[in-house]
Amino acid sequence: MKRWLILSDGTIFEGSALGNDVSVINEIVFTTAMTGYQESITDQSYNGQILIFTYPLVGNYGINNEDNESIFPTCSGIVVKENCEVGSNFRNKMSLSNFLKNKKITGISDIDTRMLTNKIRDNGTLTAAIVCKESEIQLFLEKLKNFKPKTNHVEEVSTKNIYYIPGNRYKAVLIDFGLKISITKELSKRDCGVFVVPYNITTDEINKLNPDGIMLSNGPGDPKNLPDQIEMIKELQLKYPIFGICLGHQLLALANGLNTKKMLFGHRGINHPVKDYENNKCYITSQNHGYVVDENSINKDIVEITHRSLNDNCIEGLSYKNSKSFSVQFHPDSCPGTSDSYYLFDNFINSIRQGKEI
Repeated sequence: MKRWLILSDGTIFEGSALGNDVSVINEIVFTTAMTGYQESITDQSYNGQILIFTYPLVGNYGINNEDNESIFPTCSGIVVKENCEVGSNFRNKMSLSNFLKNKKITGISDIDTRMLTNKIRDNGTLTAAIVCKESEIQLFLEKLKNFKPKTNHVEEVSTKNIYYIPGNRYKAVLIDFGLKISITKELSKRDCGVFVVPYNITTDEINKLNPDGIMLSNGPGDPKNLPDQIEMIKELQLKYPIFGICLGHQLLALANGLNTKKMLFGHRGINHPVKDYENNKCYITSQNHGYVVDENSINKDIVEITHRSLNDNCIEGLSYKNSKSFSVQFHPDSCPGTSDSYYLFDNFINSIRQGKEI
C-alpha cells in the first residue's frame, strides 16, 4: 500500500505503508542513532513529533518486552528507509510494524531519510504530514499552511498519580515531565527509593514526602510553557539537592534567571560527543532535545558551565553555585546509548549524602 509524506515547504514523498492506518500531521525531527529504535519510539520526549531514522535499516532485531521507555508512547509517527519485517534477535517478540499498529503509531517506509534529513539541516525543523489516502493529499497540504503545534506536551505524558519504587539507601522525588523508565532503573541500581510524582505537584506536597533529593526528568516541548513548574523549582532548590536532565536541565536554568531558545534542528541520537570540564574528559552521549540554554544569559556569578557539545559548542551541563543543584542537557541513563555518563547518577547520590552530613 502506498503512503505519502508531505512537508510544509510543499515537498511530497511517496512511500509504503507502515504501522497504523491514520493520517497524522506534526513537527518532523530526525535521530542519528544506529540502534535503539524501540527506546526512541517510546521516549516521551518525542511526544507529538514525527521521527525520522537516518540509519537506513530499521526493525532488523524486532521488538522485545524489556526496552520500552514508556508504556504508552506518544510520538506522532515514524519515517524509515527500509523496514525489516523479520527481526533477528533472541529477545524478539514482534515486528516493528505490528508494534506500531498496537501502539497506534503511523509510519511510512521506502523514504530517502538521509536526503530528507539534509533538507531539515538546511532549513530547520519543518512540519509534516504522513497521509494514508491519496485523496487526502490536498487536504493536508492546506492543513500544513495553518498548522499550530500544541503546547500541553508535558500534561499529556506525565503521570497522573504518585507512585513509589522501593529502595533502602536514600529517598528521591522524581518529577515526571515525560520520564524515561531507564532513569528510575539507574536510581534503583543505587538502592534509592523513588517517589515518581506528576509535573503539577506542589512544593508543599513534595515537602510532605520528605525526600533527600529531587530529580527533574526529561520531557517534550518548550520549557517556557511550564511557568508554574519554574516557580516551584525556584523554591525546591533552596532546600534540596537537585539533578535535572534534558527538559529538567532547561527548567532549572529558567528557575535561576537564565534563558532558553529553540535550536535550528536539535540534537537527537546516541553519538553526540560532549566535553566534561570537571573531569577533563570527552564522553559519547545520548541526546534528544530541540531547545537549549542560551549562553548569552549565563551569569558566571551563580552558574558554572560543566559540559559542552563538541559538535556545535552549545551548553550541555550546568552547576549552580548558590545551591546543591546541577543538570545536563543529554540523557545520562543512555537507553539507547553508551554507559559513559552513568557517573552523574553517582554524583547525585553523593550530593544527597553530603547534604545529610552537614
